[in-house]
Amino acid sequence: MVKISPSILSADFSRLCDEIRRCEKGGADIIHLDIMDGHFVPNITFGPVVVKSIRKCTKLPFEAHLMIERPDKYAKNFVEAGSDIILVHREIKIAIEDVLRKVRNYGVDVGIVINPETPLEKVIGYLDKVEYLLIMSVHPGFAGQSFIESTLEKIRKAREYIDREGLNVKIEVDGGVKHHNAKKIIEAGADILVAASAVFRGNVEDNIRKFKSL
Repeated sequence: MVKISPSILSADFSRLCDEIRRCEKGGADIIHLDIMDGHFVPNITFGPVVVKSIRKCTKLPFEAHLMIERPDKYAKNFVEAGSDIILVHREIKIAIEDVLRKVRNYGVDVGIVINPETPLEKVIGYLDKVEYLLIMSVHPGFAGQSFIESTLEKIRKAREYIDREGLNVKIEVDGGVKHHNAKKIIEAGADILVAASAVFRGNVEDNIRKFKSL
């Protein structure tokens, strides 16, 4: 069964604990934390202090999606705040292999992220060093964008490569994931769907259960 990772970017921040608990009750598998620094992407979201404060709300694993220029400097803070998975962008300007190794040393699972315009070939050489490949299906930095259809082929190619090489890597897809397009994303090879507005608009528990039924 596909796993669901609600992104709290679309949650009601005035009652984050309640929103997260509703996710857990609905059957969510992971809580997705979109961390933006205002440099790597235009927006700014939240930092380790918020992560630490909501860690007590649930026992579900936290994945910190670091859309920041220097994940090597701040990953440890998010691990200490309670993150179980650290996701790092391939597009950062510093040596990605060094960053992945550094994060690994903090004792958490590691994932590599690619933007829609980044070819899969840019991460092939690192997939034996991570547990997750997060494929962005929108341009990072803003919630509510439409799914980019061309990313389906990238998902398929990633699925074929991972299966052929026998790698233990889960494929996540993030951006514009809705109930109406989830099935084709799953069929392309996704293991985990990251959903924001599709979860938090309306009944959170029902929305998650609908995804799980696919």
